[in-house]
Amino acid sequence: LGYSVLAGLLIWLIPAPAGVTAQAWHLLAVFVGTIVGIITNPLPLGATAMIGLGVSMVTGLLPFSAAFSAFSSEIPWLIALAFFLARGFIKTGLGNRIAYYIVSLFGKSTLGLTYSLVFSEALLAPAIPSLAARAGGIFLPLTKALCVACGSEPEKGTEKKMGAYVMTTVFQTSTVTSGMFITAMAANPLSVNLAAATIGETITWGQWALAASVPGLICLIAVPLILYVLYPPQVKDSPEAPLKAKEELAKLGPMTGDEKIMAGALSVTVALWIFGSKFGIGSVASALVGLSTLLITGVITWKECLAEGPAWDTLTWFAALIAMAGYLNKYGLIPWFSSTVVKVVSAAGLAWQPAFLVVVLLYFYSHYMFASGAAHIGAMYTAFLSVLVACGAPPLMSALVLGIFSNIMGCTTHYGIGSAPPFFGAGYVPLATWWKIGFGLSVFYIATFLGVDSVWWKVIGIY
Repeated sequence: LGYSVLAGLLIWLIPAPAGVTAQAWHLLAVFVGTIVGIITNPLPLGATAMIGLGVSMVTGLLPFSAAFSAFSSEIPWLIALAFFLARGFIKTGLGNRIAYYIVSLFGKSTLGLTYSLVFSEALLAPAIPSLAARAGGIFLPLTKALCVACGSEPEKGTEKKMGAYVMTTVFQTSTVTSGMFITAMAANPLSVNLAAATIGETITWGQWALAASVPGLICLIAVPLILYVLYPPQVKDSPEAPLKAKEELAKLGPMTGDEKIMAGALSVTVALWIFGSKFGIGSVASALVGLSTLLITGVITWKECLAEGPAWDTLTWFAALIAMAGYLNKYGLIPWFSSTVVKVVSAAGLAWQPAFLVVVLLYFYSHYMFASGAAHIGAMYTAFLSVLVACGAPPLMSALVLGIFSNIMGCTTHYGIGSAPPFFGAGYVPLATWWKIGFGLSVFYIATFLGVDSVWWKVIGIY
């Protein structure tokens, strides 16, 4: 806890830069102190976040309405609801049934199982625009059931058997798939709208998908292999697993009534996630339809939902970070940072290529200050795209890079994108490891997209 206090105090005591109010600067100190506390983990994450909110309120930086404003935000609640749905998925045995079926098809190796999950998620990505719903509501319960079926559980100390590797891989690749299609993440259309207003050109669904296809596929193929070497599962080959899985499926017999209800509730929820927007039904409302079905039929109880500690803990710390990050923007710190970058890069007189690299890296790694991709896009996309164009970078290429990276930059932390909190909250990967892997793979993603796209986008006429 001392590291957290020290980090916050050091920033607090440093005079605010010109153009930054004391209120914004001191809130940054509290925010950084909270992040350090979450990283060092002296207390549960939710407790650390609540302390951060308490400090911000006691010091007068945030009133109650501001400190708790994000508890009415959709994403934290969608993540919590995904945990509740996952509880029913596992409790009814439907998760085990599906997991055993997948193992019977691909279970000869952990790598094969992982690829089946990665590309299944990629296939659904264009159809479900909520990454939190897609990852937390569908692939978290499926991945967790698969790990449990293979004997890998944090509660039993067997998380490294295969679960840590699989969870990390599926999360990391979800940040890639969300950047491959305009409709794969809710904030991508915002990038398109801001780009149209800035460069006078509207990015089409096909342009975005084609531009991201080659580097995206390379990442989807390479990341499971990279992590297989750097963060390997203890169990790599299990030639007997498909046969055992078939035996377990036979023991399960036909689907029970609770399994059928769970399957129906999940199917309706997924259908609403895909088509509900046409009828004005949002992602949280869709998840509540599924949860209500399970509660009314007794498949799960409210007492079980209350006992789902990781759900409430994740809801608490994620909402707290969203609130603080949001008010850093409202108090002017983020706009000041954006304008400072624009001035420095413009004054440097760099050729567009090095200026492009500097601006893109600053845009990508400034995401450590954000708990939402939409907030980052809203605060910085237009300013950074404008400076790229002013430096002579091709406008469409610049707009696409910033748009795609607005998703992939979520790989760095456990709070930076909608799929991070549910996968981290499953408890398979230590926080320090999560951040190390995130930073290491961020370098790979940037090198792959910028390197491949410099050739691929020339071929398809982006610039």
